[in-house]
Amino acid sequence: ARAATQLHVSPSALSQTMRGLETRLGVRLLNRTTRSVAPTEAGSRLLERLQPALADLDAAVADVTALRDRPSGTLRINSTRIAALHHLGPMIGPFLQAYPDITLDLAVEDRLVDIVGTRFDAGVRLGEKVEKDMVAVRLGGDLRMMVVGSPDYAEAHGRPKTPRDLRAHRCINFRWPTDGSFYRWEFERGAEEIEALVQGPLIVNDPELALMAALDGVGLAYLFEHTVGPIVAAGRLVHVLKEWSPPFPGFYLYYPGRRQMPPALRAFIDFMAERKGRTGVSRRS
Repeated sequence: ARAATQLHVSPSALSQTMRGLETRLGVRLLNRTTRSVAPTEAGSRLLERLQPALADLDAAVADVTALRDRPSGTLRINSTRIAALHHLGPMIGPFLQAYPDITLDLAVEDRLVDIVGTRFDAGVRLGEKVEKDMVAVRLGGDLRMMVVGSPDYAEAHGRPKTPRDLRAHRCINFRWPTDGSFYRWEFERGAEEIEALVQGPLIVNDPELALMAALDGVGLAYLFEHTVGPIVAAGRLVHVLKEWSPPFPGFYLYYPGRRQMPPALRAFIDFMAERKGRTGVSRRS
């Protein structure tokens, strides 16, 4: 159904087309149940072989589109929620005003996505998550995490001196929406690295809920500096374990190295670079 929507055809028409292809090839390409559709081994192998040809078709269409005066078409970007809110969100209105012939299709999800296999033009993830064979454009400066709690919590329970002290504290746990596992708080001081699996009275899968709970004195939370820094400066939260949280590379927009970049993506990268005061791109190696 989702594929039919993207192709602007009815699900029944697309189903008939697929069955016709299976009949012509003499092999089943999809396993179908009442609840799901998934590729067979033959279907997966065929798609893997066809993807380079599909990319060439996209590039051919992009070449034609590039002849127009203004970039146009649909630009599909997959981004984490935090990056979408802090980096892409403020740019959406100005970008679409500058390029009215482009439709921006922005998918927000925190799990890692194969942008080539899922036909996205680009993705946005932390630098450490970007595959080395991608071309990456940095969207912002370094990031930093902060362990924070309310002043009332610090007065009642004290402040941890090292990450190991967190075992004696009430911490707000974060569960990854992707696989349900708990995030291990990551710390570093000099050559020493520690991953802490914390315990506490609350488990969330949204950072904003963790922030609200920390403000209410529920326990310690581990959040991005750009989110809680102003609140710490206002005295509503206290920052602990400062020397254990060094900066790390932030978010990158990345895309596969193609002979011909889609004009809409080129326009978006140039627009972001101009607005953020940076020029050029760097290939990861």
